[in-house]
Amino acid sequence: MSQDRYRKVPSARLSRLASFGQLAGGIAGGMMAEGVRRLARGERPQMSDLLLTPGNAMRLTDQLSRLRGAAMKLGQMISLDAGDLLPAELTAILARLRDAAHFMPPAQLNQVLQAEWGKDWRRRFARFEATPVAAASIGQVHRATLPDGRVLAIKVQYPGVAASIDADVDNVATLLRLSGLLPDTLDVAPLLAEAKRQLREEADYLREAEQMRRYGALLADHPAFVLPAPVVELSGERVLAMDFLPGQPIETLLQASQDVRDSAMAALLELVLRELFEFGYMQTDPNFANFRWQADTGRIVLLDFGAARAVPDATVAAYRRLMHAGLAEDRAALRDALLAIGFVSPVTLERHSGSLDAMIDVLIGHLGRPGLFDFADRSFVAEVRRHAETIAADRAAWHIPPADTLFVQRKVSGTALLAVRMEARLPLRDMVAAKLA
Repeated sequence: MSQDRYRKVPSARLSRLASFGQLAGGIAGGMMAEGVRRLARGERPQMSDLLLTPGNAMRLTDQLSRLRGAAMKLGQMISLDAGDLLPAELTAILARLRDAAHFMPPAQLNQVLQAEWGKDWRRRFARFEATPVAAASIGQVHRATLPDGRVLAIKVQYPGVAASIDADVDNVATLLRLSGLLPDTLDVAPLLAEAKRQLREEADYLREAEQMRRYGALLADHPAFVLPAPVVELSGERVLAMDFLPGQPIETLLQASQDVRDSAMAALLELVLRELFEFGYMQTDPNFANFRWQADTGRIVLLDFGAARAVPDATVAAYRRLMHAGLAEDRAALRDALLAIGFVSPVTLERHSGSLDAMIDVLIGHLGRPGLFDFADRSFVAEVRRHAETIAADRAAWHIPPADTLFVQRKVSGTALLAVRMEARLPLRDMVAAKLA
């Protein structure tokens, strides 16, 4: 394991603030250098052009991966949720945040575990592997073996992460405001408040253990999924112990046959529909690292339940209305449903109804094709992007959907993105219609 992956997590407030200052200074320097280069070529660059460069994106991902916590989590959300909207180069660089987290040095790890389990914590295990098997935004995972031979996965939260959530979110928001990327008229306060609440919940490992048990009961008899069970006596707010379930990254599923890929993705898509319309409860983080593939059993390992949350009845009803309109291929009903669910605002509808209707027509034409829906067919994306850019260019029409809608859509979009990656072909319309019946 490269020593470059080991970096102490800055846990004190001042040290984290200094890291943000270093980040802002590096980005500003990058913007000035890029501006000079473009002016020398006779160009008149916009502020956003100078900010959204590969060099600045690299600075952003490197610093966020060192900070970890809420700052890195927000970067991961951007990389996953941006989909086809960001330039391909920037999307690829931001995607590094999904697996670029550094590890705690052994001394810092030992301090965390001593605080949780006491100085003699190693006596609890026959073996504890010091090198993490995974590292993410809030914690890292170690494999351990109990004296009776039971193999566990131990998720250890980075020190200071929970206490830094509010400040990290505010600092990221400040960077966005200073960049000029967000219009002054855009009220991001409600979204930031909800993001803080969500991240505080994800940092509570006792809560996650409860959600893990809940999903384990909901899916106990489902042949396509397997979930770990928490180990109560070894778990606390900052350390979560659970069964270690073997599996490969979900991307390895792409090596399987078309039938196997389709079956696995059908199970994941059905799970999303059940969460929305049957459970009224959803694990809203579709990060690919939260799914593992067991080629020998043909099952998908489901991990990480910190982002599980109830879906309000009003949001469920709005999605039901939206999907009914889509199945009916009713443009007017779809426009009304998009307005009701909060994807578009009255201002957007008033100023850009033509572009919005054109986007709806493209999507209806693509989704309405008979037979299996081919997720790998992205022929419609360029035209949708062209109309979306017209709307996005009008900063006065920018709009943030309700937080509950965003969290649900994050799961829906992330699952669709995985289906695209797996080149799945599914009876999409039939699956949706069956859940709406």
